[in-house]
Amino acid sequence: MRQRSAAAPGRTAAAGKIGGKIGRLGKAAIREGGHREERMSLAARRGEAKRNETKKKRRKEDRELGSIARMPEVSVSMPIGVVVRKSPGVTRWARWIWRPVAVLPGAGPASWKLLRQEGMAREYHAATVEIELWRKETQAYVGALSTSPPSVYVVMRDAGDTTDDQQPEVLLVTASPYEAQDYADSGEEMVEPVPMPPGLQAWIRDFVARHHEEEEFVKRRRDRVRVDRRQDGVGDARVRQPSDVYRAPSALRRNGVLQ
Repeated sequence: MRQRSAAAPGRTAAAGKIGGKIGRLGKAAIREGGHREERMSLAARRGEAKRNETKKKRRKEDRELGSIARMPEVSVSMPIGVVVRKSPGVTRWARWIWRPVAVLPGAGPASWKLLRQEGMAREYHAATVEIELWRKETQAYVGALSTSPPSVYVVMRDAGDTTDDQQPEVLLVTASPYEAQDYADSGEEMVEPVPMPPGLQAWIRDFVARHHEEEEFVKRRRDRVRVDRRQDGVGDARVRQPSDVYRAPSALRRNGVLQ
């Protein structure tokens, strides 16, 4: 019994050492686990920050794209070909007559490409220009659509000498009769109405439907002028003057000018 009691303290000490070692290992593992968790949380925070930054960047891009998409449509344009007919003139001073007869919406580029010939008359795809519609000019387009038939206006500049075979210059095509009238008033350009094809009519009507706003009619008020006041002649009635011829004799007698 004494031997067992003597050996017990040794075993107890050994067990204590083992327990201490296990405790130290456990603490080290806990510390290592804490460091691992800290590293993982730091990586997670970095990843979360990166994801948030990406989201912010995408939201900013979406806002920019959205603002661009929400920007008001100021104008639209379309390429349009101009068909010009060349026919013999009726006088010796004008050998040839050049007149636009049709337009070709969405046409490609061309320069006096022969399309048709009938005797001495020829039709050319003279040029392709841009027709533009502006949001502030929808009232003019309503007027163009209401004509019979609905027409656009081709503006050309004469070559100068109508006795030779020199082609005129196609300047523009407009759907605004007001702009066409401005060119016609200048006297330097030729302005001719050309019927709109159905597709061009639909395109212009769609633009007008999106942007046209009827202007409210405001009746102008007359100035309240006193019409009951008596005005007889000009100047002082008590002083004889040449303007007395416009004054009634009764007024002159009343003021002592006439006896």
